[in-house]
Amino acid sequence: MNFNLKNKVIVVTGGAKGIGNAISNVLAEEGAIPFIVGRGKEAVLAAVNGIKEKGGNASYAIAELTDPEQCKAAIAAAVAEFGTVHGLVNNAGVNDGVGLENGDANKFIDSLKKNVVHYYLMAQQALPYLKENKGVIINIGSKVSMTGQGGTSGYAAACGGRNALTLEWAAELLPYSIRVNAVIVAESFTPLYKRWIDTFPNPEEKFKSIVNKIPLEKRMTTPEEIANTVTFLLSEKSSHTTGQLIYVDGGYTHLDRSIT
Repeated sequence: MNFNLKNKVIVVTGGAKGIGNAISNVLAEEGAIPFIVGRGKEAVLAAVNGIKEKGGNASYAIAELTDPEQCKAAIAAAVAEFGTVHGLVNNAGVNDGVGLENGDANKFIDSLKKNVVHYYLMAQQALPYLKENKGVIINIGSKVSMTGQGGTSGYAAACGGRNALTLEWAAELLPYSIRVNAVIVAESFTPLYKRWIDTFPNPEEKFKSIVNKIPLEKRMTTPEEIANTVTFLLSEKSSHTTGQLIYVDGGYTHLDRSIT
């Protein structure tokens, strides 16, 4: 299928690793230009160079997304290089384990900054260009917003905020034909996921217990499967889809667990 994304400039936060990197690569394969925004220069450059080595086009900005000025500079860098922005994928974030009982107010606020505030900042800075192009915003979310997890109040609140912002922006931006959707992830093995699994006394046993509860094929969702859905939602093939929370999770969030 031709998604007609050739030369479309798509800003991808956290696009150097894990799900973000899969999104960047699939976009490049479709002829789009992923503009990767992240704070780790080595990883960002490796991601960009990897895309270019495969014949794609990509660029980047180094930014600490908790800083509003760096978010502003990142979008400005994309526009300076390519003239505009056609899409934004808000992806960066971390399940940082700031709980209620053992957390504190400052860590909770920091978690919101790391996980949802920059979604707003990046969208606001990209908005003038998205208005010009009838662009698209995709917010990557988590099943934690719907299921809870325990011990991660900051991340859960942020992910709930991502869902709410998706619907709110879809409503606000209707006059500009800007579509806004969210892709909700449950269990997908990434470097961050491995870091979390490794905190358990028996990581391999914990991993198997999670996989066995995933209804479809008892396997994790691959980052590429998530990226494929994001690419579809960025494209004109989904031209009348907005304000949706789309679960790419093998049925993990909503299907009856008794079937597993």
